[in-house]
Amino acid sequence: MSNRDNFAGGFLLGTILGGIVGGAIGAIVGAKLAEDNKVPENGTRPEPRPRKLKKRQFAEQAGMETARRSLENKIAQLNEAIDDVRQQLSHVNGTAVEETESVSVGVEES
Repeated sequence: MSNRDNFAGGFLLGTILGGIVGGAIGAIVGAKLAEDNKVPENGTRPEPRPRKLKKRQFAEQAGMETARRSLENKIAQLNEAIDDVRQQLSHVNGTAVEETESVSVGVEES
């Protein structure tokens, strides 16, 4: 029975201390956010500070660059496969296709 008595007292004490600590942290964070959103004396709001925006933009650009390179490689592979099939078909049909006539799909380098 003594465990039950200690549990209720500990639970009540933990609830009170947790409320005090949570309230203090909430007051500090709330004051900081209110200070950031305060309108300056001249009446214009400053531009919001980019927090993780630069990291996110850099990651997106790196991902887009990787995807672009991957697509270019796949296009090059497809062009080679098309050329190989065209050469094989020209030998099967008994007609030679001139090398100057070449269809290629590509992405311009920027």
